[in-house]
Amino acid sequence: MTTYLDMNATTPVLEEVAELVMKMLLDEYGNAGSRTHEFGANAKKAVEKARKQVADVVDVDKSEVIFTSGATESNNIAILGLKEFGESNNKKHIITTRIEHKAVLEPIEHLEKSGFTVSYLDVDESGIVNPEVLKKLLQPDTLLVSIMHVNNETGSIQPINEICDALEFSEAYLHIDAAQSFGKMSDDLKNNRIDLISASGHKVYAPKGIGALIMRKRGFLKPPLKPIMFGGGQEKGLRPGTLAVPLIAGFGLACEIAQKYASSWQKHASALKHELVTELDKLGAQYNGVNTSPFVLNFSVPGVNSEAAMVLLKGIVAVSNGSACTSSSYTPSHVLVAMGLNTKRIEGAIRMSWSHRTQSLPLGQLIEKIKQLM
Repeated sequence: MTTYLDMNATTPVLEEVAELVMKMLLDEYGNAGSRTHEFGANAKKAVEKARKQVADVVDVDKSEVIFTSGATESNNIAILGLKEFGESNNKKHIITTRIEHKAVLEPIEHLEKSGFTVSYLDVDESGIVNPEVLKKLLQPDTLLVSIMHVNNETGSIQPINEICDALEFSEAYLHIDAAQSFGKMSDDLKNNRIDLISASGHKVYAPKGIGALIMRKRGFLKPPLKPIMFGGGQEKGLRPGTLAVPLIAGFGLACEIAQKYASSWQKHASALKHELVTELDKLGAQYNGVNTSPFVLNFSVPGVNSEAAMVLLKGIVAVSNGSACTSSSYTPSHVLVAMGLNTKRIEGAIRMSWSHRTQSLPLGQLIEKIKQLM
């Protein structure tokens, strides 16, 4: 049986979550916007319960949670939603990194075409940004700083608290793409200097198609976002469309469960990672990124091509060599390129990611297959 080691791409839905989603689909199927009968009222209650469950992960009020279809939509609203404010207040400078997910880089590129200027924070082989360099890039007209928490390809964890400190005297809004950390590694996300947080359900054992944008208030003022879609007025007019109540309820429950067990999940994942690294060290493996999440390892073995390795490992483990969102493009990873890695190392990069549900790794078979390619 194939061991699934592509949890950074998507995670299996928890049984309790699936049961709740099914119940909401079959029994509690009301529209949360219907106010004239109990079906609508029950749906509304389920949504508000989930809103609080999501809010509790990062210690915000439930009124600061906007439900979306996932982190990609949340990123787009967070970035494009500031366009009008930036233009009207002559704040048209954005800072981001070259290792962001395309769901951040492409909306920013769109703003750049509209007259915004962008400064890109470089990284070295560590995959970690330097907060001191960030501080030097800040300008009076800086509108937004957008930096992901945990990189989806390497697992490198950015120094969120130091980044927040660097912005102490800046009015710029700070957006964190937390798709890979929300619910599982959330402590740094509780920093009150973070204005906007993007989260995704299917990275935390909830269904695909649901996520959230956290809009943390500064005092009593919420971030000045404007909608990028129109019609219906749901989610305070920022994200229109009938609420996906079953998915929202499932996402809320998944967040509650993840928050409860985050520490034990991290310990289990760290143990698996230690076992894998111990075996890969014997092959002279190079590890791409430092200070990485316990749930993922990106590595290259000299002489081994990742495409060939994935073919040989088929039926043993399901792995990837980069972001699932861009895997069909067959272009070198922009993350590893930005880190300055050489071509051979990039071509050999394999990403393995697991969860608390991964009982063990088939290390014997895994190492034997990789050896065949050396």
